[in-house]
Amino acid sequence: MVNTTIRTTKSQEIFNSAQKLMPGGVNSPVRAFKSVGGQPIVFDRVKGAYIWDVDGNQYIDYVGSWGPAICGHAHPDVIAALHEALEKGTSFGAPCVLENVLAEMVIDAVKSIEMVRFVNSGTEACMAVLRLMRAFTGREKVIKFEGCYHGHADMFLVKAGSGVATLGLPDSPGVPKSVTSSTLTAPFNDLEAVKALFEENRDEIAGVILEPVVGNAGFIPPDAGFLEGLRELTHEYGALLVFDEVMTGFRIAYGGAQEKFGITPDLTTLGKVIGGGLPVGAYGGRQDIMSMVAPAGPMYQAGTLSGNPLAMTAGIKTLELLRAPGTYEYLDNITNKLANGLLQIAQETGHAACGGQISAMFGLFFTNGPVHNYENAKKSDTAKFGRFHRGMLEHGIYLAPSQFEAGFTSLAHTEEDIEQTLQAARDVMSSL
Repeated sequence: MVNTTIRTTKSQEIFNSAQKLMPGGVNSPVRAFKSVGGQPIVFDRVKGAYIWDVDGNQYIDYVGSWGPAICGHAHPDVIAALHEALEKGTSFGAPCVLENVLAEMVIDAVKSIEMVRFVNSGTEACMAVLRLMRAFTGREKVIKFEGCYHGHADMFLVKAGSGVATLGLPDSPGVPKSVTSSTLTAPFNDLEAVKALFEENRDEIAGVILEPVVGNAGFIPPDAGFLEGLRELTHEYGALLVFDEVMTGFRIAYGGAQEKFGITPDLTTLGKVIGGGLPVGAYGGRQDIMSMVAPAGPMYQAGTLSGNPLAMTAGIKTLELLRAPGTYEYLDNITNKLANGLLQIAQETGHAACGGQISAMFGLFFTNGPVHNYENAKKSDTAKFGRFHRGMLEHGIYLAPSQFEAGFTSLAHTEEDIEQTLQAARDVMSSL
């Protein structure tokens, strides 16, 4: 049933109270709806492709807990496995066989990974992989791309995307210049800029880290030859190539972006999907590099809750579900229908727009485009996106509350959900 207006009394009351208890009333900045206006809705429960808020409104969800819910929220098989695991305890802080099982699944699926270390978040995985890059190469400098987000660690908050872009912060107070002085930046999809950085910093660059498909400055795919070019440059200059696949891993293909594009990095970070909705992260790569990690080697990294049995259980069951025949064909089909439908509606209703999709990941920018990098993305009409977001919300469609975030579909989304979403988009865009 389509909502033309939504009740928000309880959400407003709860959020007003939250603002006295937590900074901005939230525990992660983009949740505060700062860039789209209005107050956020407060969730009560999720199931499949749907959300219910505390006021009883129902929405079709295209955020999916920011990516993990690729099988749909609270999938019955995942929930059943978690119930069984709960009986054995919530945390061990010691080895368990579930770590072996998920590690074998990840190594089997992701071409670059010969050994893996589980952590508790994507941020933690990226922090550790940066330390590992430096330890292995004996070099300090790294290259990242403008608008790519690799978590909120100090050394990555340089021209970052995601919440930093949403809030309009160039970097972040509290980050020492000494920490970011070794972080070099280049525009995404600009090989010449990367080559120039290598030339200017010969024998000083440990490696290049990037989202192979950007999702934290909006949805931005790599240009033809870009990933191949990075692979060649890192080989040429003796540096490591790192794919941050926290978002793309097991989402745009079972083997991630490296399977989709046929490029094998030296190291990979993962998260989201491999935890099935529970907090998780991982980093892995070539055995000779990963052997540097303690206790096998001298590079120290630890975590009390790493390899948590509940996260491992949810991840194992999620990957089992994704291995079913036709999974990614279905995801690609419904997401293609959604993304192309949104672009067609924008054109028919007179709005400048561009975007696209790869498998179960999509995006829409309110600008003529094309969008090849963060600078292009910033030309988007963010005020219009804010009105579009609110209109879609009132029609029962929950989109990421920022122009600078990708959208996600799941196996739980139906053809009817897509049709309802496109009808809502037509209604909203006709009145923008």
